[in-house]
Amino acid sequence: MTTRTHPNSDVNAHERPKPRIGLALGGGGARGWAHIGVIQALQEQGITPAVVSGCSMGAVIGAAYVSGRFDTLTKWACELHKWDVIRFFDVNPLQPGFIDERRLQIVFNQYIAPDDALIEDQEITFGMVTTRLDNGQEIWLQHGNILDSLWASIAIPGIFPPRKINDNWYMDGGMVNPVPVSLCRALGADIVIAVNLNHHVFSQQNMAKIQQVARQKEENEARSSEDPNLLDALSQKLKNYTSFFTSNEETSLFEPPKLFDTLAKSIDIMQDRITRSRMAGDPPEINLTPRLAHIGILEFFSAKDAIDIGRQCVESAAAEIKLVLP
Repeated sequence: MTTRTHPNSDVNAHERPKPRIGLALGGGGARGWAHIGVIQALQEQGITPAVVSGCSMGAVIGAAYVSGRFDTLTKWACELHKWDVIRFFDVNPLQPGFIDERRLQIVFNQYIAPDDALIEDQEITFGMVTTRLDNGQEIWLQHGNILDSLWASIAIPGIFPPRKINDNWYMDGGMVNPVPVSLCRALGADIVIAVNLNHHVFSQQNMAKIQQVARQKEENEARSSEDPNLLDALSQKLKNYTSFFTSNEETSLFEPPKLFDTLAKSIDIMQDRITRSRMAGDPPEINLTPRLAHIGILEFFSAKDAIDIGRQCVESAAAEIKLVLP
């Protein structure tokens, strides 16, 4: 007796290609170190994305991942101290940003990608989001030099200088698409895992934890004069150039928010509101939201904490991930 297999039987179904998994890594300054923990935890569950899209700090982690320098960047990030972070800032009001570009470029070359690496040459499909400065247009960087494109994606207003590519100037992609789910789909992802770093920043349940962490930081800094408050140190640098941007503590009747604190919180508000709108219109299949509200966007010395929280977020969502992924 001969058994014939129907063309639409389960035997042929096993030959169908698996859906391409995409990873959309959102922006959020120093909170972006959590992407490292997310990727590590996904790998431990046997999940390897075929597509990666990144915005701002998400573009940094994504670029290191697709170029094979993920572990090297992770090691460097975990060794960062407050003074290391402060040295990257060149606080001069006459400059277009507060970052020492030459120092940071060296870091990019060593820990993210070779100077001549191209986006289109990577084995994993990769793209970054940036914003055109003259008209606010959202631009998807899918070809060209990785590091040039990275500079364009991370150019946070007031902190990083805008980046010129060809004849146009570009700024941080978080101004238009902080969690680039749409880019991930455009690059060919069938299932998108999104990592939103700003989801819990303004939620009420986190306020007690934020205040507790802030008090702990103040206590730690009071014990050691060698461990400065980052925002205070940056503000002091700025005072060396001008007093226009900082409050006069001797004459003020109250203490207004400091320049960097105000700038950081403004960026938080902008990205949170834009993310809510974009995610409502194009929700991912899996939405990971690490609880990072207690980490400021400039606290790049908090990598270990952020990485642990990123891992915990994936582990907590393990059951949901198994239901969604084939």
